[in-house]
Amino acid sequence: MLTPLDIENKRFSKQMMNGYSCGEVDDFLDELTLDYEKIYKENAEMKEKLEESMNNLEKYKSIESTLQSTLLMAQSTAEDIRKVARQEAEQIKKNAESESKEALNNLSQQIAMKQQEMEELKKQFDVYKAKMESLLISQLELLKDVNEE
Repeated sequence: MLTPLDIENKRFSKQMMNGYSCGEVDDFLDELTLDYEKIYKENAEMKEKLEESMNNLEKYKSIESTLQSTLLMAQSTAEDIRKVARQEAEQIKKNAESESKEALNNLSQQIAMKQQEMEELKKQFDVYKAKMESLLISQLELLKDVNEE
């Protein structure tokens, strides 16, 4: 590709007859050089902007990829946390059920023991009552005997 400097330095051979006017050719080349220089600079600027845009695009693609990976990891972590929480909740529920059954069994055993104790106390009371009644009857018999004598 020609540069503006190439155009500016271009020289034509001069002919004696039917040749171009050197002044016109030089004026035209100057005008062409200015336009070409302007276009050349714009092209270079556009290439720089394009390269910068491509770099930014790569950077944003990298960021997007990182964000997608992070999102997937966050979703996976959230699912794992939910799974662990469900397992812990299930374990807590099982433990609570087990503890409540154990407590219920203990209470049932305590109630049965208290009922047995109560039955034994009732029997002891009945025996005591019978002894007292027997004692009172014997005392009453003694009193009757004493009164008769």
